[in-house]
Amino acid sequence: MTVKSDLLKFIKFPPLHSKQKILLLKAAFFGQFFSYLLIKIITHQKNKHMVDLTTKFLGLTLRNPLIVGSCGLTDSVEKIKEIEQAGAGAVVLKSLFEEEIISEMEEAMHRMTSRAFIYPETFDYMGEEEEEDSVRKYLRLIEETKSAVTIPVIASINCVSAQKWTYFAKEIQNAGADALELNLFILPTDFERSAGDNEKLYFEIVEEVQKQVSIPILLKISYYASNLGQMIQKLSNTGIGGITLFNRFYSPDFNLETYQVTSSNVLSKPTDLSVSLRWIAVMADRVGCDLAASTGVHDGGALIKQILAGANAVQVVSALYKHGPKYIGQMLEDVKKWMEHEGYNTLDDFRGKMSQSRSSNPAAYERVQFLKNFRHFIFE
Repeated sequence: MTVKSDLLKFIKFPPLHSKQKILLLKAAFFGQFFSYLLIKIITHQKNKHMVDLTTKFLGLTLRNPLIVGSCGLTDSVEKIKEIEQAGAGAVVLKSLFEEEIISEMEEAMHRMTSRAFIYPETFDYMGEEEEEDSVRKYLRLIEETKSAVTIPVIASINCVSAQKWTYFAKEIQNAGADALELNLFILPTDFERSAGDNEKLYFEIVEEVQKQVSIPILLKISYYASNLGQMIQKLSNTGIGGITLFNRFYSPDFNLETYQVTSSNVLSKPTDLSVSLRWIAVMADRVGCDLAASTGVHDGGALIKQILAGANAVQVVSALYKHGPKYIGQMLEDVKKWMEHEGYNTLDDFRGKMSQSRSSNPAAYERVQFLKNFRHFIFE
């Protein structure tokens, strides 16, 4: 017998009228009802806080998978601080071009072989202070950004060869970058080189940079390859940390009045999502490194789709040019709400759920579905 029931034997309750009994029953019912509601609210709030957007990428722990890609929004400490405050998981600094590094190296060699350099004491008589070049500015940007923010800072070099510039990767590491993105800008427009020559260049660049650094290397590549899936797989097994699918090239246009080449489609569109979405889904679970998705990610829904496809992280740029850095918060909130609705607590709960390797219809990723989708389309 419980203590409660023992006590009730010694308590004398006055006789209750019918109305009093009804009121007592109602009070008991509503008390239980409100207790039930309170438990549901507490449980809902608890589940709400259980949603965790943390992800692992390049061996780094990111508070969420949204990375602001290399662009004009990541070229200063103040802009990057704003991006961190908006909620981004990491940031890729605006790219330094291979040509800038080589130009500065050649200029330095020229200075060292000049007569003024042979006699160092002559610098005491030089009135003008030398202007800081783009290479040293970039190293300073890395150092100052690392001191100002807590999110991972990924440096970026836009490169086309493995010649001369690769020594600079070590300088980037020494400046404090958490990782190095190599944005490989290799277009198949050189008719003197075969497809094999073009693809070999990717591996040469990786090999030379790996000699210089121990920080994670992230390759950002294009889909210009004769056997893309196999090439991505081979690159993933070279010891790099990750691959971003895909970079976005300059899109030319012609001005019909001035006969000049102009730019078009500078920013991506939501419809551009499909290419990277398809290849993330195809390559997930088939690579030896992390995968990041890029291009066409304009809202929280697109971010969710890339993770469903198998992405470890997602780069966003164009959407932030259109809506500003504060839009990061909206995108992440949309992801959280969807996860709550679907009952997911972590990204790993649904990462890769729609990848080809787990799909019941792999052909949907491998075969162009134009005929199937447009068979019943009627032109008017």
